[in-house]
Amino acid sequence: MAYVRPVQATVRRFSAETRSGTVLLDDGTEIPYDGAAFDAGGLRLLRFGQRVRVRVDGTGADMRVTYLTLATFPER
Repeated sequence: MAYVRPVQATVRRFSAETRSGTVLLDDGTEIPYDGAAFDAGGLRLLRFGQRVRVRVDGTGADMRVTYLTLATFPER
C-alpha cells in the first residue's frame, strides 16, 4: 500500500539515543523511521502510544517514514 499524503499512526517504539523507532498505521502495518524523519518534524521526544502524523514513501516491505510530527502539530 502506498501513501501519497500524510496519514496518522501510533508510536510503537522510540529510541532517544538514535531518535529512531517504529509506528503502527491504523491498518496495523508497522513501519520504521530513522533519525532524519524524526528531526524533520521538529520533535524532541516521543512516547509509546502517542498519535503522530507521518509521510510514508515506498510500498510493501520498502515502506519507510520520511517525516513525523505530533498529530496536533502543523506540518512543516
